Amino acid sequence: MNAHAWLVLAAFGALLLAAALPLGRCLVAVMEGRLRFADHIEQPLYRLCGVRPEAEMGWLQYAFALLLFNALGVLAVYALQRLQQWLPLNPQGMANVTPDSAFNTAVSFATNTNWQGYSGEQTMSYLTQMLGLAVQNFLSAATGIVVVIALIRGLARHSAQGIGNAWVDLTRVTLWVLLPLSFVLALFLVQQGTVQNFDGYKDVRTVEALTYQQPRLGPDGQPMKDAQGAPLLEDRKAETQTLAMGPAASQTAIKMLGTNGGGFFNANAAHPYENPTALSNLVQMLSIFLIPAALCFAFGRMVQDRRQGWTVFVAMSLLFVAGAVAAIAFEQQGNPQLAALGVDQSAAAGQAGGNMEGKETRFGIAESALFATITTDASCGAVNSMHDSFTPLGGMVPLVNMQLGEVVFGGVGTGLYGMLVFAVLAVFIAGLMIGRTPEYLGKKIEAHEMKMTSLAILVTPLVVLLGTAFAVMADAGRAGPLNGGAHGFSEILYAFTSAGNNNGSAFAGLSANTPFYNVVLGVAMWFGRFGVIVPVLALAGSLGAKKRIAPTGGTMPTHGALFVVLLVGTVLLVGLLNYVPALALGPVVEHLMLWK
Repeated sequence: MNAHAWLVLAAFGALLLAAALPLGRCLVAVMEGRLRFADHIEQPLYRLCGVRPEAEMGWLQYAFALLLFNALGVLAVYALQRLQQWLPLNPQGMANVTPDSAFNTAVSFATNTNWQGYSGEQTMSYLTQMLGLAVQNFLSAATGIVVVIALIRGLARHSAQGIGNAWVDLTRVTLWVLLPLSFVLALFLVQQGTVQNFDGYKDVRTVEALTYQQPRLGPDGQPMKDAQGAPLLEDRKAETQTLAMGPAASQTAIKMLGTNGGGFFNANAAHPYENPTALSNLVQMLSIFLIPAALCFAFGRMVQDRRQGWTVFVAMSLLFVAGAVAAIAFEQQGNPQLAALGVDQSAAAGQAGGNMEGKETRFGIAESALFATITTDASCGAVNSMHDSFTPLGGMVPLVNMQLGEVVFGGVGTGLYGMLVFAVLAVFIAGLMIGRTPEYLGKKIEAHEMKMTSLAILVTPLVVLLGTAFAVMADAGRAGPLNGGAHGFSEILYAFTSAGNNNGSAFAGLSANTPFYNVVLGVAMWFGRFGVIVPVLALAGSLGAKKRIAPTGGTMPTHGALFVVLLVGTVLLVGLLNYVPALALGPVVEHLMLWK
């Protein structure tokens, strides 16, 4: 890494800490109902919806409420897509979305995955973007936050039968956290140049005609290939360019703050109408980590031991820095085969300027690789460069980030509850080593807690690996990658890793907008989300019902450097070992082929 990359990384860390600390205090005040003015707005909403805010829910009722809430969201987004041709705010006359694509997108946005098998500016009307996708950006983010708040309550309370009220928690998070932050960020993005309007698309004449090639599409709308499997290309000439318009800033703000990631435009945060400047790029990166980092400090305050929050924050930061340094370093090495071909004579090996393929010159390698690390540490999926064009090991860093369970800050709520699940596992492992009943924050970790912890950790690897195996064996699955060999396998593995971990980014060489991938990835997204949430809520209910045990001389402290090392080691060993064989078949083999 060069000096510029270190400076960018240091500045990002300092700004994140400065913003997350006060937001952590605000989150506690919001979730504990300590905002004086809030009741005047909340109470009429509760009466209108028939909610009794004082009624506590057990974990099963809490889980059922979230499942019902998100299932209704899936139906609403699906209906909007299937009917958008006849609905208002559709100046481009977008047709109705196909059933399989509508199903995939509806599940994707309801699960906070925001996987997109379509091109936003060519598929979705303004109404679908706003009322369907942007609304789900708020609600899916709120779902993740309330789940971790319920788990924290389970750790903080004792002999309790409830873990909160799901409807109250969802209302408070949406009204007093997500909406205000999104409003401020949207205004900032508009000032920077992000578009926000309801105009029709603009056709402008280019300075000179552009001649280019594009894949020839068959009757099914998919790229055609020759006998050797290479894509068939056809010549095209363009003298005008269509500039997409629309309410992009408002959706971009919540997609970053809610770690959703779904782009208003197909190029996502690489598009100048979504991410116009270097400053907007920095602020968008900060907004991805802002709430997940603040939740760490909120956790410390809610369990009345701020050291616990700092311990989790430091563990996450160590993993984040390691990934960012690796990704930037691998991309700055470049491609050694270009020098061998005489393309880059200034470098004895690799490229003098590093690997700029698939990256915006506005941002460069350091900001692109850092963005890729941040968006895959968090379950965001927004991209300002094409991960498919990264070097093999550079592309493996985002892949590994997701495979760790996206607990390195992670999605809003999901990252912290994932890390707390690993913390429970870590104290259990430590208890086995020293021969004591494991405890975490004064709660004994017994058989039921370990069953729920094991389920929460194992669901995602099962979804990812079984889905990848199924796609590799199926003809329809093997037809998706545009590249053969190890990289083609990596494209499939990345897709299921992204879907199962609710990230949403992609190795875009995979043609995923097919009935096969739309259905299979949609199922993976749903189970990857709620297959973890349900055991986490069961764990919260079990811990909340337990009595608090006073610490003794033999109690292992769950703060400080020793526990940070134990927690990081548990994440790496348990979270990553599941995927080592798959990584060996994909990016590792590709790296060895590249540097042979």
